[in-house]
Amino acid sequence: MAKFVPAYTGTLRNHSLTLPTCISECSGIRIFGRRIKSLAFSTDVAIIKNINADAIIAVYPFTPQPVVSQAIISVSDVPVFAGVGGGITTGARAVRLAVQAEHQGAYGVVLNSPTPNEVIREIKDIVDIPVVITVVSAHTDIRGRLAAGADILNVSGAAATPEIVEEIRRDFPELPIIATGGPTEDSILRTIRAGANAITYTPPSNGELFSRLMEKYRENA
Repeated sequence: MAKFVPAYTGTLRNHSLTLPTCISECSGIRIFGRRIKSLAFSTDVAIIKNINADAIIAVYPFTPQPVVSQAIISVSDVPVFAGVGGGITTGARAVRLAVQAEHQGAYGVVLNSPTPNEVIREIKDIVDIPVVITVVSAHTDIRGRLAAGADILNVSGAAATPEIVEEIRRDFPELPIIATGGPTEDSILRTIRAGANAITYTPPSNGELFSRLMEKYRENA
């Protein structure tokens, strides 16, 4: 029987972003004593400040910059997993970015899928926060990633994500897996049931939210 959960939203914050409740069905991953089931995929500080995710995954398609991760960490009320490169930005630079992210207070560092195992190993030898490696294909050498020191997988395979998670889970029943849940409750549940421990959720953009708000204003004008 589901437990009744009293809730308070206030007046000014009652339109904050709320993640799909079905995400609560996953087990979560306990990191430094905190259980994380949902991660919002965003670098927009206004959205980060107004969303009920358990954590933030702050990766973006530019060379990672410490000033960006510092801004996000300073604004966020929840743990931040900071992207430190691995694609265009790799090698010694990614290692330095990982060290700086830890010093800034990041809960973990996220590396992109092209990251060489040697870079994972160098980062893991230095930092004392989880090293998260992104997986985009079922053909990834998971054992090699784990041997290099990766702590958590971040599966991002678009529509194929549930199948990739399921294949990984068959070989690694206790491995912590974060995975993209997709846009619907059905896609999120399929990913959870495939074996994901935590779900990343992409919230609507600032522009989309403003568009909806302006439509309401126009209707009432």
